[in-house]
Amino acid sequence: MFSPTEYLWALIGLILTIGGTFLEASVTDFPWHWSQSGIPTHSLGVTYQIGAVLLVGCLGGKNAGAMSQIAYLALGLAWLPVFDQGGGLAYLKQPSFGYLLGFVPGAWLCGFLAFKRPPTLENLAFSCVCGLVVVHLIGLVYLVFSHYIGWGTSDTSIGQAALRYSYYPLPGQLALICAVTVLSFILRRLMFY
Repeated sequence: MFSPTEYLWALIGLILTIGGTFLEASVTDFPWHWSQSGIPTHSLGVTYQIGAVLLVGCLGGKNAGAMSQIAYLALGLAWLPVFDQGGGLAYLKQPSFGYLLGFVPGAWLCGFLAFKRPPTLENLAFSCVCGLVVVHLIGLVYLVFSHYIGWGTSDTSIGQAALRYSYYPLPGQLALICAVTVLSFILRRLMFY
């Protein structure tokens, strides 16, 4: 049976994942440039969604990470518009749905590895990278599967879809991993676990 804190972290993870779906990740210029031109932001080309998935794994553990993502998928497939382009069972035919499926084992693996060793920056970063690799592997397998059975868009090849969904977002996702690593390191020190 799961502990109450795991349920709490699963709820926090669900809320963060839903919120992160609609918030675009960006960075600012260096502070010494702010007086000249305000605080300009530059988009990373990704949302905070994958950061939320990995953060709940690093802070809540494997069970909370997996539960939050199962609940996220259930809400989205039950026609609540929590996915990027809406929700419902028709979303199963979206080429990006495999990446959403990868959130469950990705969050689980991230949480498993984050609590297996002491919470150092290196260990937390490694657990986040492993979780991201799992998300991309499952996403790519689903991409090939959906293209093979004819669910993918006919005007896009598998290679172009893989570039669009895995390669192009990768630098922004790696920047999010850096932020998640530092944030989870600090929060785990503050919460004494």
